[in-house]
Amino acid sequence: MVQKQTGQKVYRTMQGKSVNMDMLRKKNELTPAVGNVSVNARGDELGPGGQIIRKREEIVKEYYDNSNGVKTQKAVRRDEFQPPVEAVEKDLTDDFVDPDLDTSNWVEDEEGNFVKKETTTKKGK
Repeated sequence: MVQKQTGQKVYRTMQGKSVNMDMLRKKNELTPAVGNVSVNARGDELGPGGQIIRKREEIVKEYYDNSNGVKTQKAVRRDEFQPPVEAVEKDLTDDFVDPDLDTSNWVEDEEGNFVKKETTTKKGK
């Protein structure tokens, strides 16, 4: 679908003056931009004295020639995805058990809490 050409952007200021934004952009296209990058308002690279070293088109072409772009990957549907067999067969509770942990000094008391053997006392003494 072809996009319609919009008319010129003409704004009216609070004081009643007309400002044509397209004409203002074209008029200041070669003016050096404000900032620490030496470019003009159009994006051309500027050298000493404000002379154009490289045009914006050359800079953009060089960027796209040197960049790899997005790598293409084959899309995977959910029903095609197969998780690794090791992940399915692995018991997840094994990850939380420390094999070096010595559990022989711990016992369960009447209330269901685990305490060290030395600290267990009988109630009523």
